[in-house]
Amino acid sequence: MTTVRLPLFPLNSVLFPGLVLPLSIFEERYRAMMRELLKTPEDEPRRFAVVTIRDGHEVAPSAPGMPDPTAVPERGPAAGFGTDPAKAFHGIGCIADAATIRERSDGTFEVLATGTTRVRLVSVDASGPFLTAELEELPEEPGDEAGALAEGVLRAFKQYQKRLAGARERSLTTGADLPDEPSVVSYLVAAAIMLDTPTKQRLLQAPDTASRLRDELKLLRSETAIIRNLPSLPASELTRTPTSLN
Repeated sequence: MTTVRLPLFPLNSVLFPGLVLPLSIFEERYRAMMRELLKTPEDEPRRFAVVTIRDGHEVAPSAPGMPDPTAVPERGPAAGFGTDPAKAFHGIGCIADAATIRERSDGTFEVLATGTTRVRLVSVDASGPFLTAELEELPEEPGDEAGALAEGVLRAFKQYQKRLAGARERSLTTGADLPDEPSVVSYLVAAAIMLDTPTKQRLLQAPDTASRLRDELKLLRSETAIIRNLPSLPASELTRTPTSLN
């Protein structure tokens, strides 16, 4: 098994390969991470791993009552994640490549990163100023009938968009506006559907592209039916990207 060691950034959301991740970073442990990444030459990837939090707090309590009124201050790279941080995270995450890291005058950072490759969490190290992890990169296997499934998912996704936006059939975008490579379709749709975090994590962990697309097809049909029967459900911008306050 080939592994890589990278800084670890836990979030309350799921990052998929190919998706953009904007971050506003103010906690000292993540500021230290960004300062370390800035030491990497600009012509080399500035990589860190994003994992979804299973049990814990994205932002550690920094003062009495912040952010939880009953919280007490915590310090250190594993603050908010208990005595064994590895148990606080889901086992499959995604490597992020930071294209932009900009330090503000107050020492906080604006970061723009893109998901690249899925990884399996092997171990977590909390001995430094920020968490690091040993990770196994996961190949993306196509699975059976991925191409045909991608076509079906795209059709279902357009119906979902139409219902969500209340658009007329003739106003739908054409297939030329969407990708046709099965794995790209699977990740784009997984990020765009309005689903809870555990369901999105399940999609990220799918063993292959075809399995993810099959799951998405069921989800799209179910969600579209719900929206059809609940027309007052508020619409949301499908291309909105979540921003972490870390």
